[in-house]
Amino acid sequence: MNKLTVVLGDYPHAQPLLDGDVEIEGHLVEPVEVRPVIGAYRRMIRDLEFDVCELAPVSYLMARQEGIELTAVPVFLNRRFHHGDVQCAAHSGIRVPRDLEGRRIGVRAYSVSTGVWVRGVLRDEYGVDIDTITWVVDDDDHIEGRVPSNVERVTDGRSLGELLRAGEIDAALTGNAGTGRAGAPRAGWSATAAPEPAADEGPYPLFPEAGTLAADHYLRTGVYPLHSLVALRSELVERDPELPAKLYAAFAESKRRHLAAHPDWSATPRLARQGRQIDSDPVPYGIKSNEPSLTAMVRFATDQGLLDPGFPTDLPSLFAPGDYPDA
Repeated sequence: MNKLTVVLGDYPHAQPLLDGDVEIEGHLVEPVEVRPVIGAYRRMIRDLEFDVCELAPVSYLMARQEGIELTAVPVFLNRRFHHGDVQCAAHSGIRVPRDLEGRRIGVRAYSVSTGVWVRGVLRDEYGVDIDTITWVVDDDDHIEGRVPSNVERVTDGRSLGELLRAGEIDAALTGNAGTGRAGAPRAGWSATAAPEPAADEGPYPLFPEAGTLAADHYLRTGVYPLHSLVALRSELVERDPELPAKLYAAFAESKRRHLAAHPDWSATPRLARQGRQIDSDPVPYGIKSNEPSLTAMVRFATDQGLLDPGFPTDLPSLFAPGDYPDA
């Protein structure tokens, strides 16, 4: 049996694979825990440290563009909608998306998935000129050298949450992409624990009806933002060309096992809620079922300068050759 070191985030629908209840034919899974899993992204991209690793999709595409020896299977373990991820500073006066033009917005790093999706939606749906915005970052991109000139680095050690509450940035993204954490995604990462300020004193959402807007956007476009995929070292595929299909089948079976025990996604309330929003599987695997999302992701990343204009748009070419029936 060949041993595979595997790094994933905390996903109940992948746990049967990590626990060994679901096998990858001819291979033995050796789970490696990295928390937060974002810390593993950089180690995989820069050092190829693991055999199989969850990655941010845009970072994966950028890695392929740079010739890094990684390939992927179309397993998308995590999804999120993003209309609720923009918070405005208390006295910023921002009321509609176009008010963001010319402002300073905090995001952990320019290429983070949430940032790519938010910028794409702001431009596509609301006509925001995202190039007029100064994007204030407090961490490095996994692949450096692609940020535009309108990116500014925080240099005094304060978190984006602190800057937003102080009114020194006009808006910021939430969660791990911005105000929901402090410290880099290596040693020292921590979730912010500051109490939520009163509604009339602190940051407020750009879109108060974010859930409704997100569902409407999905129903009109079919775009359901991707937040992770599963990548593996290309060397392993060269040795065993059947490995990607075996890996995909194992992840699909792991999801099936989990759903047999939790058919309503009760173990992951956020995914259960998103499943109700789209009236479908909250984490569909495969290329065909994710075509609108993959196409939008490549387009957004190209429009935002993270991918070259000639980056391939043939979706199957983005993944290792293999059989990937929708699952």
